Amino acid sequence: MKIFGCQYDVVWENKSANLDKAESLLAQANLSPGALVVLPEMCLSGFSMNLATIAELAGSESEQRLIELARRHGVYLQTGLVSLGADGRSRNQSVTYSPEGKEIARYSKLHPFTLGGETAAYAAGTQVATFQCNNWLVAPFICYDLRFPEIFRMASWRRPHLYTVIASWPEVRIGHWVKLLQARAIENQAYVIGVNRIGRDPKLNHPGRSLIVNYHGEILADAEGRECVIGADLDLAALEDYRRELPFLDDMRADEVRRG
Repeated sequence: MKIFGCQYDVVWENKSANLDKAESLLAQANLSPGALVVLPEMCLSGFSMNLATIAELAGSESEQRLIELARRHGVYLQTGLVSLGADGRSRNQSVTYSPEGKEIARYSKLHPFTLGGETAAYAAGTQVATFQCNNWLVAPFICYDLRFPEIFRMASWRRPHLYTVIASWPEVRIGHWVKLLQARAIENQAYVIGVNRIGRDPKLNHPGRSLIVNYHGEILADAEGRECVIGADLDLAALEDYRRELPFLDDMRADEVRRG
């Protein structure tokens, strides 16, 4: 399977400008039909707590533009949205659309970032999620979730082949970002893509370093600090062979990790 990560400087609380930017970058990329394309966390607004401005209702104009983007390129498109739920509370979500424009997954961030004020502004998710992308099983996570290996283990009971992590990860802790993405890949015997933003918001600088990592923890693609689209070919047969040769996941115990 072909996978792409779209890294850019997210314009603060400007949905239209960010949609224009994502559309332009993807138009210039050599996208493969049926590929999975991943955008950063809160890719339409930046890491804002201003819910009155950024929260999206189901079927919003912004969502319709993202759906059309998936259809236009014939790809699976995973994007970071702030969604207003039926209970009136907002959630930081990873939403994935099929090449036909159908919503196939909506994951709510399990661990809002308390130090950034996110816990007060957003409702936490309650469960891990997986979705089917061609013959691949994919488990989405968001930014701060990366620091909690137990939730990746919850998802691993379902044996995802690929974990995605969308983020607004700051420069001050970028070394952790790289090492944790590699660790999640190694310990779960899976591919991992981490898609971060670049640029500065009102509080922090974001250096990018979007990565695609294989199940050995080896970096297949690195966006460094550029606005760009990175890509890699992922080999499902090789991954399954590796899991058969070294069936570490079969030795997980239910009393150590609660099933997701």
